[in-house]
Amino acid sequence: MNKFRLFSLLTMCFVLPVLVSMGNSDSALSVSSVAQEKKEPKYKDVKTRKRASVGKTCAKALDRVQGEKGPIALAGEAEEGVDVSAFFKEAQNMLLDIESRVKVCASEYEKTQVWNMLGYVKYSLDDIPGAISYYKRIVESEGAPPEFKLDTRLTLARFYGATEQYALSIAQYEIWAEKAFVISPDERLTMGSLYYQLDRKEDALRMIELGIADMEAKGLIPKERMWALQRVIYYEKDDLKKVTSILKKLVTHYPKWMYWKNLGGMYGSQEQDMNQLVSYEIVYLNDELTTESEVMSMAYMYLGADVPYRAANIIDKGMRDNVVDKNAKYLDLLGTAWLQAKHLPEALKAFESASKLADSGEIQYRIASIYLDLGQDKKAYKASVKAANKGGIKNPAANYSKMGSALINLHCYKDAVKAFNRSVKAAKTKREKRFPRQWIKFANYEGDRLQRLRDVGATVPSCSKA
Repeated sequence: MNKFRLFSLLTMCFVLPVLVSMGNSDSALSVSSVAQEKKEPKYKDVKTRKRASVGKTCAKALDRVQGEKGPIALAGEAEEGVDVSAFFKEAQNMLLDIESRVKVCASEYEKTQVWNMLGYVKYSLDDIPGAISYYKRIVESEGAPPEFKLDTRLTLARFYGATEQYALSIAQYEIWAEKAFVISPDERLTMGSLYYQLDRKEDALRMIELGIADMEAKGLIPKERMWALQRVIYYEKDDLKKVTSILKKLVTHYPKWMYWKNLGGMYGSQEQDMNQLVSYEIVYLNDELTTESEVMSMAYMYLGADVPYRAANIIDKGMRDNVVDKNAKYLDLLGTAWLQAKHLPEALKAFESASKLADSGEIQYRIASIYLDLGQDKKAYKASVKAANKGGIKNPAANYSKMGSALINLHCYKDAVKAFNRSVKAAKTKREKRFPRQWIKFANYEGDRLQRLRDVGATVPSCSKA
């Protein structure tokens, strides 16, 4: 994950701090604070004080900017999709003119109202650095009431974050959080993301977990991004059990296939093979395993769980869907799965395809073994010959023994003796040599016996390897 490009997804919509009350009650800028004074304070340590106000001259000047016929109001009334930049440029020029005439808005408080409006206009014109410069003036001013300054500080923190000035952003957030009466889970998520970006992982985790605890205490489901960031931090701490518990919550409340795959991976890391298999099976049944590695991992899991039939079906479907490559390795594995599942015709088909692509005769040796088990001796003999000619067999002695067994069944006793002699020669231990030597004795005896019967005119089977 690109650590903090996600910040733009985590931040809330920017909001313009609300203008505090003006002296002129008839002005469009006037916002009553009487009702607010009767409620609980929004911020900690708010003391009773005389309300700051805007004089009539300043109020009238600002009203011309945002009043009923002012450019800001007209911009707000415009239909969606209409370019309103001309209104905001006009508002900017009017506000800059007010700022330049020191007697119009002369008090420190009145100046903060001009800066506040200029910050909003700059933001509306996509001039974020310009907006920041004006909001910064407000938080550094002595003329702004504490709650207004604190609201503006929050906006400034968001703007710093949006422009990737993360250290400045978190500094403003920390000052704001120190005085704020309530810190919402959204703001804790944003602060946690900033801490993470600045590599302050413990602070990030503390802030995220406070946000999660707050929501859970209210009976609410924490935001997906909270658990997602918490999961990343615990993963980096190598706390796999905690990561697993978080993923369980994510698949319960935000069931995305990505989380199911991650959960399966966590189970695999902790050697909980059956849980891993179940997690991946849920994804597979919904056709969400879309890459070769994912499909083959699923097949290997079933082979490991001694369910070869399911593994074979998964590989076969993957090949039919052109997700899994039909190379020698995977065709060989498909044949092995069918063989373990006792589906010999399907195993032979897969092995024959794999053998055409393989460099060694190992697969042909296995084909010979299957044909021998099926009683198809001619095919078993021919497969063992192909295996011997191709070479590279792990156990050539066993291949020659298969060849000899097929030849005995075909009544080709002299050829069988030759094959078993090759097996003896290729065998590496006395134990390995014992089996073909026994068959040599049998082949010689049976060959001589049948020949004596032929000599007296009896009808006996003859060699039929061709």
